[in-house]
Amino acid sequence: MKPETRKRALWIGMGVFVLALIAFGFWPRATEVQVATVESGRLEVIVEEEGQTQAVEEHVISAPTAGFMRRVGLEPGDLVEAGQPLVELEPPRAQDLDPRTREEAQARVASAYAGLAQAREQARAARAAAERAREERDRQERLFERGSATRQTLERARTEAEQAEANLEGAEAGVDAAEAQLEAAEAVLRPQPNGLPGDAPPERTLVAPIDGQVLVVHRRSAGHVSPGEPILEIGDISELEVWTDVLSRDALRVRPGTPARLEQWGGDGPPIEAVVTRVSPRGFTEVSALGVEEQRVRVRSEIVSPRSLWEDLGAGYRVLTRFVVWEGDDVLRVPTGALFRIGEEWAVFVVEGGRAVQRFVTLGQRAGLAAQVVSGLEENERVVVHPPADLGDGARVRPRQ
Repeated sequence: MKPETRKRALWIGMGVFVLALIAFGFWPRATEVQVATVESGRLEVIVEEEGQTQAVEEHVISAPTAGFMRRVGLEPGDLVEAGQPLVELEPPRAQDLDPRTREEAQARVASAYAGLAQAREQARAARAAAERAREERDRQERLFERGSATRQTLERARTEAEQAEANLEGAEAGVDAAEAQLEAAEAVLRPQPNGLPGDAPPERTLVAPIDGQVLVVHRRSAGHVSPGEPILEIGDISELEVWTDVLSRDALRVRPGTPARLEQWGGDGPPIEAVVTRVSPRGFTEVSALGVEEQRVRVRSEIVSPRSLWEDLGAGYRVLTRFVVWEGDDVLRVPTGALFRIGEEWAVFVVEGGRAVQRFVTLGQRAGLAAQVVSGLEENERVVVHPPADLGDGARVRPRQ
């Protein structure tokens, strides 16, 4: 081969190689994506919220009236029987008076003495007036019988006598009231016995209404209690229920009879099975940890698992309640991470021949990580999970290893 021909062939080869490099640099590369397989299986739609256990039968033992409570010797966890004495109450005790209060009380006693003396004088005067009125009435009756007095004069004397009697009764009642006021004023200053609370029998004993355990001791030390003041809480923790506050939009899917599972309660065994027994008809507003106002509804669930599985669970314990609002077997499922919106419709990228093909799908129930496919996909088809924002229909893709 001539040198000129060899040189020309070399330059042509180099040009082809450069063009190939340029073409390879601009040739579109396959996007590496995560791929999942559409498959059939069990699907559960779960509403999940934190709940709290509570004894089915709880009782708050409170003071029915004001009084002096003796010291409570019970501790939380103590077993009690129905009818067992729990709290002993005595009549209210007088409190020690400070100097100013004592002076005021002494002044009220002096005022009560003066009032009593005044009432007695008024009663004495009313008694004398009544006696004079009775004598005048009797005299007028005698004169009327002899014809020396008119009936009008007699009636006036009788009326005045009745009025005097009424005044006397009122004055005597005033004496009784003044004596009662004096007694009340003196009672404040009257010294009280300094015995210990156990020296006298209690006026009233509060007993346990059921067999159970002491759950809370609100008040232990002896002292004055007000009407309605809580002292103890007792309950039977062999029967527990769970109260869970759920969002109002989720409460529409939770109904009596809905199965529930109690998890993360601290036990090592399987989840505790429960069933919803009541959904409150009234919601309430609660401020979340982020400061957002939420409408919530209280849901009560009854534990149906054998007690041997949750015998260590007590009242007031935290549990994670998972309500199964929908469940199905042999459901065609697609990962929710593969779904994206196009307008009002759902779509996915299906991997076909190394390319991402956009396809619209119709969904049914949606769980946390999977959704039910009603139409648009077939079992064992592969879809792109979390597709990149720049992935287009027909783009070349390569499954991530």
